[in-house]
Amino acid sequence: MPHKKRAPRNQTIILTDEDRTRCRSRLRQLNAPAAVDAVLNQTIHQNLFEALDYLPPHFVDLLFIDPPYNLTKSFNGRTFSRMALVDYETWIESWLAPLSRSLKPTASIYLCGDWQSSAALHRVAEKYFVIQNRITWEREKGRGAKTNWKNASEDIWFCTMSKEYTFNLEAIKLKRRVIAPYTHDGQPKDWQESDQGRFRLTHPSNLWTDLSVPFWSMPENTDHPTQKPEKLLAKIILASSNPGEVVFDPFLGSGTTSVVAKKLGRQYVGIEIDETYCCLAEKRLALAEQEPKIQGYKDGVFWERNSKFR
Repeated sequence: MPHKKRAPRNQTIILTDEDRTRCRSRLRQLNAPAAVDAVLNQTIHQNLFEALDYLPPHFVDLLFIDPPYNLTKSFNGRTFSRMALVDYETWIESWLAPLSRSLKPTASIYLCGDWQSSAALHRVAEKYFVIQNRITWEREKGRGAKTNWKNASEDIWFCTMSKEYTFNLEAIKLKRRVIAPYTHDGQPKDWQESDQGRFRLTHPSNLWTDLSVPFWSMPENTDHPTQKPEKLLAKIILASSNPGEVVFDPFLGSGTTSVVAKKLGRQYVGIEIDETYCCLAEKRLALAEQEPKIQGYKDGVFWERNSKFR
């Protein structure tokens, strides 16, 4: 991946030759059935289909999957080509079925897609999992359209292996600014006064409008073309896992899932076919030791987009 000329305030994470050499040495491959300890907290540089048969059984508490959507798109020179929806379903099932063997009976699964791929994901997921909900999140970036509605949202299917699963409601509440500050006997009703204004804690819904897609001035940003926000992963990891449990991402990209899992005290496993993205993941994991903050998450709650912290 050639280096781009950056603006002075651009915080995008880049790999130097020294970074690449150091990070490459940390990458792993699976060539035989692996014990759980051999894969925990590792970045596996490998084609997913080569690694599937070697993964330990029933070791994952939370599976996050952000596969290539059914679009023709290049990932650092490696192109995924759009296919007929029925063929895309077949492709999904080819890796989702064997991945299910790695899950604990109490595991949760989150599957990402756009409006075109979401139906295929649902049809395959319902064969193997209990579908609990569909999350829609606002992807505020994107080009306008002259003859169609601007595509500004994506879906995440929330599934579980069974009816017994983790959901930590108190860990994922959203702090919203109060527009109508009702009072009772002169005291705030369900809201709090603070130096930053009037806010209330609200229950999380399946409509997420508080996320910012990573861009050049955010320190989590990389050159990966479909990078998810750390805040998005933080919501999912806090909701559907507990400290010390295992979070697994088989399409790791530049490492966001592993990085957020580490910041939140979970164990992680990631598989990624591209070496550059694997090295970016390893560099970000090292940076997470120095800076464990997650943008938009502070004092144990999630804040509305563009909130100012003091």
